[in-house]
Amino acid sequence: MHKIEELKIWKKSIKLTMLVYQLITALPSNEKYGLISQIKRSSVSIPSNIAEGAGRNSNKEFKHFLSIANGSAYELHTQLILTIELGLISKEKVQPVLDLITEVQKMNYSFQKSLETKISILNTQS
Repeated sequence: MHKIEELKIWKKSIKLTMLVYQLITALPSNEKYGLISQIKRSSVSIPSNIAEGAGRNSNKEFKHFLSIANGSAYELHTQLILTIELGLISKEKVQPVLDLITEVQKMNYSFQKSLETKISILNTQS
């Protein structure tokens, strides 16, 4: 098990979620139950799945939850692109959040690879 407070990727994804919540205040209120709701869910899903994986008993399970978090990051990225394409918010306002999503995705990929290496080492020792 990993302490989530010590995981850089978890801290970064918490920051991402906070930025997303700040960003969506600029969206029209008629999107409250549509796109805004989806954006909130996918942004919260990222640190939540990292935390759930950290609390699991094996690196294999942790890697699985990191994969789910990565899917949520791609979902969030798509939803934010939609806000731009639909003219709901400017690209200038969204771009810093998109950049942070990309950073979290890269961290996630690297972390999954390191867990994969640990899993392989443990399997060869068995």
